Amino acid sequence: MKKLIMSMLCLFAAGESYAQTGIWDTPDAYLGQKPPGDTPKVFAQKLLTKKDTFAFDRVAFSADGTEFYYPSSNTWFDSKPNKIRYFKFGKGKWHGPYIFQPYYYAPTFSPDGNTLYLLGGVKDGKHSFVSQVHRKPGGGWTDPVVYLKKEYGLYDFMPTSSGVCYVGSNVHKGKMRDFSDYDISSLTMSAKDTVVKSLGPPINTPGFDGDFFVAKDESYIIVSAKETKDFECELWISFHKPDKTWTRPVSLGPLINNGAAHRWGEYVSPDGKYLFYSTGHGPKDCHIVWVRFDYLLAKLKKENLKN
Repeated sequence: MKKLIMSMLCLFAAGESYAQTGIWDTPDAYLGQKPPGDTPKVFAQKLLTKKDTFAFDRVAFSADGTEFYYPSSNTWFDSKPNKIRYFKFGKGKWHGPYIFQPYYYAPTFSPDGNTLYLLGGVKDGKHSFVSQVHRKPGGGWTDPVVYLKKEYGLYDFMPTSSGVCYVGSNVHKGKMRDFSDYDISSLTMSAKDTVVKSLGPPINTPGFDGDFFVAKDESYIIVSAKETKDFECELWISFHKPDKTWTRPVSLGPLINNGAAHRWGEYVSPDGKYLFYSTGHGPKDCHIVWVRFDYLLAKLKKENLKN
């Protein structure tokens, strides 16, 4: 009887721990996949990739690690096949994938985890849109509603804890669909206006700058850098200095930037341990990869924060 009671207490304690801290430090984390080291490897390919679709772009884990959202499609060039799918952990295992929202991509959680921002979906040929869905008190999500509607480009929208958002945009120049002049910009909103301000150099360059991930505390930003005319690129990182300027971006290294390829959809898991991103040379070899990131982040921060 004593052993039975002790076993029940252990199970209860484990359940309480999951509820308080999530599943990050358990074998169930990250869809139960074996974590990578310093070399990127494909993430959960058999779970995410189907015969007629592939996973791509930015992914999103909930703060406790028990929900995973990712876009899927069968092409890079048409948003109609896009679907955001998701897995959910419960009763000791992962369930899914289920279709979350058709036509959308780039799911991004708000800092409090109660809102998901989405790109795609709504189109009228004249505006760019960012939509959002909200958690319902009893579970589930609301239908998407438009959060931002602008006559200039909006791309890779990401909120931060300060209330400042970051976005790829050509608000100051060019046409909405001219991607050659997108800048990574800060975006602040008030009841009267939406102010978009380019981060300028050294973050932005004369070419396309729009793919990025910014930490919720704005301490660093990962950018798709050295973009070619075909949008192949490398992943670089810049750190936010105390004077509010940014360090000169530096490469994440040869294990991540191992030759010419598209690299975008940068995303760091909420526990800070792993970097996820999409890569490939075209739709046929497109996949999501992940790599250990926390040690690399600490090393690069120590080396480059004084730049």
